[in-house]
Amino acid sequence: MNSILTSQVRPQSLVDSVAERLEAAIMAGELQPGSRISEQALAAALGVSRGPLREAIRRLEGRKLLQRTPNIGVHVANVSIQDLKNLLQVREALEGMACRLAAQAMTDKEIVELRRLLAEHGRQDGVVEGTSYYQNPKDQDFHFCIVKGSRNNWLIDMLCDGLYDLLRVYRFKSSTRAGRAVQAFKEHQAIVEAIASRDPDRAEAAMRQHLRNARAYVEEHEQREIEQHAAAQAMLAPAAAPPSTGLGAHAKRKPRIRAEA
Repeated sequence: MNSILTSQVRPQSLVDSVAERLEAAIMAGELQPGSRISEQALAAALGVSRGPLREAIRRLEGRKLLQRTPNIGVHVANVSIQDLKNLLQVREALEGMACRLAAQAMTDKEIVELRRLLAEHGRQDGVVEGTSYYQNPKDQDFHFCIVKGSRNNWLIDMLCDGLYDLLRVYRFKSSTRAGRAVQAFKEHQAIVEAIASRDPDRAEAAMRQHLRNARAYVEEHEQREIEQHAAAQAMLAPAAAPPSTGLGAHAKRKPRIRAEA
């Protein structure tokens, strides 16, 4: 007889832990975009069986952090530099609108909570030292809270479900660029003040400026990585052969002139 008590309990908490560990490794760049996932190696490294690992991988596939290619396997999601530019342009438009709406729709209590969250971010070692600005997902994420505060379900679906996790990867990369953590935090402060002023134009402009700055950092970083990879490949390539003189090993030799006896 099927019932709640006769169904086996799944190790859900273990799956959660594995998924969080993989997500953190992707965000931090320990698992690089495009790198292939070896279930056997990961299971051994994490000290778990293949079952929970596979479930965690499926979750991250659903969140677009991992991708599965038939006959090849699973790899960390990767986008081209042009696709990334397009994605970040879309983000600027959507989040700019979300911030405009949040300035009109967020309650005073929600704005107080947003200030509290930002103050908590400001105490992070990475922000204080200017080395990184990491935000925990969902309700502890500054951008997530603003999008939720827009009260627009279409924007929430697109930004908090469809694009959210993939964008977090590149947001984290941006925040680790020299000087960006402190600047990003100051831009967040300006956004909160704009929302609190209940000025939609000011709020949208503050968010758009913040995202343009973040996009510039990400694009610069991605382009630099491409150039460094190309330079490394060039160094590994075999030295170019000297220009051909037309004389090979079997080239005809010029006949000797023999003196007459």
